[in-house]
Amino acid sequence: MPHPLLPDLEDLASATAVDHGFELADLQVLAHMQPMTVQIQIRRSNGDDVTLDDCAGFSAPMGEALENSAFLSEAYVLEISSPGIGEQLQSDRDFQTFRRYPVDVIHRDTEGIQQRHSGTLLERTEDLIRISIHGRIKQISRDSVISVELTSPTG
Repeated sequence: MPHPLLPDLEDLASATAVDHGFELADLQVLAHMQPMTVQIQIRRSNGDDVTLDDCAGFSAPMGEALENSAFLSEAYVLEISSPGIGEQLQSDRDFQTFRRYPVDVIHRDTEGIQQRHSGTLLERTEDLIRISIHGRIKQISRDSVISVELTSPTG
């Protein structure tokens, strides 16, 4: 069950993030911790990486916004971080960064049957994802792709 203050805290964190050139990526309230922990993940609006200094610099204005809001009446710990990259590739930047990395591409074939292909990511274009499977190039229509995920080199 989500914490009852989660929507209010998300609105506050989102507005504070925007004021400082960030976007709110995630917010968690760990009420079972003593003291309660508020975890906030931020990302840069322009797609640049979030540095440790960015997180440290955002901590003070976010802490001040929380104090001024009076949403939290008990002691809490504020943690600021960035989400980093997940295993699923989504943005153009992800596909550029992880070219030549091992991936699993899950897609539907022409009969609508789900397929999984493991290979090395070569590129993503407007229409296709190209991977190399044991030296052979496989082209998969982007319209049929369900997900592209990073994998370990051994699969």
